[in-house]
Amino acid sequence: MEILYIYIIKKILFLFDPEKVHDSFIKFGRYIGEMQILRFFFGLLFCNDDNDIIRQEIKNITFLSPIGLAAGFDKNADLINIIPCLGFGHGEFGSVTRHAYEGNPYPRLKRFPEIKSIWVNYGLKNIGVDKIIKRFEKVKSKRFIYGVSIAKTNSPDTCDENNAIEDYIYSYSLANENPNIQYITINISCPNAFGGEPFTTPERLEKLLSALEKIEKKKLVFIKMPITITNSEFEKLLDVINRYHIDGVIIGNLQKDKSFLQNITSDETIISKGGLSGKPTFERSNELISLTYRKYRDKLIIIGCGGVFSAEDAYEKIKCGASLIQMITGMIYNGPTTIAKIHHNLKKLIQKDGYTSITEAIGTYHR
Repeated sequence: MEILYIYIIKKILFLFDPEKVHDSFIKFGRYIGEMQILRFFFGLLFCNDDNDIIRQEIKNITFLSPIGLAAGFDKNADLINIIPCLGFGHGEFGSVTRHAYEGNPYPRLKRFPEIKSIWVNYGLKNIGVDKIIKRFEKVKSKRFIYGVSIAKTNSPDTCDENNAIEDYIYSYSLANENPNIQYITINISCPNAFGGEPFTTPERLEKLLSALEKIEKKKLVFIKMPITITNSEFEKLLDVINRYHIDGVIIGNLQKDKSFLQNITSDETIISKGGLSGKPTFERSNELISLTYRKYRDKLIIIGCGGVFSAEDAYEKIKCGASLIQMITGMIYNGPTTIAKIHHNLKKLIQKDGYTSITEAIGTYHR
């Protein structure tokens, strides 16, 4: 199936506009997710319950697999009932915002196979938090871990700090009350919105977290971190996060450094806007995972996100200090069998190093 996807299906799909292909898959996936027999069939194809080595308990939640779907792929929670059938242990849906937004002007996606990356400039396109959160009332899987990423509405109005905070509070409150959502991610680092990244300074992040702290916390809470900042700037954000009841960080978001595109494109829109997913994020993500683990160890759960295409990539982030992994681009380039293949080979890598569980391997580069 992997060979079929890489050498035939992907070659055909990559002939078409990436956003149209993505939208078609969303519609197809939603249709499959509504039918029990098809969910069962896909579960047989892609899921493997023999996960003792990679199963772990985190804050009293059982993650059957460390591999999860990152936010940005399923913006409107269309696929909440089919994503679990692909073998993921958790999935993050959104980012959702208080008000619906159609997204930035086209183009908003472009593939760069030369560097195993996708340029993304969606601009927080979604149908609004009210409609999206209601969809979680109909989830079918009881073992899959559902997360929701929240952000501020992409609007000139939310360039005002107080309006932006109210925007976050509204979406956070809805997600916090839904019984089928296990964790909430505060996305402070989307590079594609009006006002840029207003809460990636310590002072402003302090104001946001202080406001959210007033709401009774019922879920795990993570912060989606920027990666195109200095180590010093990153540590200052971690210091603020550590003062509040935040469970962990996701490291990290898109790569805004476009030097990876030298000699590949001169398109000014791509150079000046959006960010890169996939391999351009890999090394920097690992550096910041290591920095965070060395400083905070068990105080912050780390979810490693960026450039995971294989079990070796995932294991690298785990040894740097990540307890969980998220991915999108690796699945797009290598196909839906990627998750099962990562599971199979990740178990081998863990056992080869003499460990009996994934927990023993976390952060081993720093012990």
